[in-house]
Amino acid sequence: MQKLQFEPSWDKTLSPKDRKRIEEIHFETSLSNPANVQLTPLWQAANHKGELLVTVLVHNFSQQVLLFHNKKLRYIENKEIIAEYIFNLPSLVIQRETSMPWTFIFPVESLKKPATLEKGQLEFVD
Repeated sequence: MQKLQFEPSWDKTLSPKDRKRIEEIHFETSLSNPANVQLTPLWQAANHKGELLVTVLVHNFSQQVLLFHNKKLRYIENKEIIAEYIFNLPSLVIQRETSMPWTFIFPVESLKKPATLEKGQLEFVD
């Protein structure tokens, strides 16, 4: 059974409204999936530096621990690539059959075009 886990700093600072939304999305999307990993969009934003912040619920349906070492991710809107970046996140460890929210920060130099911040998807690049 897929369980929802929050990274400790998220657990302390997440608003009740956002926690409820994440729990609802987890419930709706955490059924067994043939894909080993699924990235379910939660929200996206830009910060004061112009970086793109993409928050997703990372579902690790596999029987393996999921690590983010040299993982290339792509942010897409309307079938267009907005940003690509290789992530090395030693602190992001998602246990097997576990889902965890996470915000991926794409630096300004990784942006290929401006984001509309609507209906974006995050995907792995092989």
